Amino acid sequence: MMYLDFSSIIEDAWKEFSPKENPISIIDISARVSTNHVYKISLSAKKFIIGKLSYFGKFEHFKEDHTIINILAKNLSSPYQHVLARSLTRNNEIFTYRHKTESLDVWVVFYKPVKIKKTLPKILNHSQIKSLGAEVARFHKACLEVMPMLPASSKTLKTDINHLLSILKTDNGKYEHRGHIDTIEKQCALFFENIGRFDLDEMIDIPVFVDWNIGNFSLSTSNRFYSRWDYDWFRISFRVMDFYFFSRVVSEIGDRTIFSYNIDVLQHERFILFLKEYHKVFPLKKSEVLMLREMYRFFILNYVVKDGRYFFHEIYATKLQREAFENYFNQIDTVFNPEIILEELGF
Repeated sequence: MMYLDFSSIIEDAWKEFSPKENPISIIDISARVSTNHVYKISLSAKKFIIGKLSYFGKFEHFKEDHTIINILAKNLSSPYQHVLARSLTRNNEIFTYRHKTESLDVWVVFYKPVKIKKTLPKILNHSQIKSLGAEVARFHKACLEVMPMLPASSKTLKTDINHLLSILKTDNGKYEHRGHIDTIEKQCALFFENIGRFDLDEMIDIPVFVDWNIGNFSLSTSNRFYSRWDYDWFRISFRVMDFYFFSRVVSEIGDRTIFSYNIDVLQHERFILFLKEYHKVFPLKKSEVLMLREMYRFFILNYVVKDGRYFFHEIYATKLQREAFENYFNQIDTVFNPEIILEELGF
């Protein structure tokens, strides 16, 4: 995409939302690792709003996701009632701004800022791992309580994988994935085949944020979730979809700037410790543990292969996609052994 002055689009969006309140500054505070842009819109010396601009995917999904997140934010029970950022609304509906021309289609949503308290260290000790496992379980239970209040989501695992398969039939898809199309199609077929063996009614569906690296959330002094930001990968799905990133957070390698997405962390001792504490608070089912394999396969297919170039810097997208074809897919059935987890959890 050509260079564009996105700040001017943010300014236009704000004028439409609040024409009488002029910003004193609009500053790009994006992490610059994806196609989303984040802006700090200062309205006075002490008051500011966050603006998020995106042009990836579909506008309908963008609006739907943020509508669901906003309803979730308003209805989470204590102590999570302020964990998620509230979107600005107009006429009881989330405000979104769409800038659409022949060559450009971008969308904007505004948030009230969330406060940040304590962040976890790059490498957690055992006490911190156990505390985090129990807290994730409590948060998941709180999200489950809100599910009846949330509108249906049109984005599903099936629609995303079918979208990937349709991309492979386009000229751009054939070019980007040249030499790997057969592998991708095989992995998609395996995903559908294996998912079909499960009784999906046994799975617990909740709002999941997927990308739980330690730079995306903070904790209170009592180690409860205090705030969570970055909603790029939000979806309604199986609760175990959240687990792969937590396995990385608690790993002995910890948070790092140079990373890979190997599957082995799902059966490391430190993640099993996390799962044991989670299991005490919000018990897992055997089928959910077995589903971890397919949630990892979906993660690689959807977030690395299909959308990697949107979520990561180009250098990392290329690296991770290469590793997917050289290592990740092979590891799914040769490295991961769910029986290790099942035994540790007492199944």
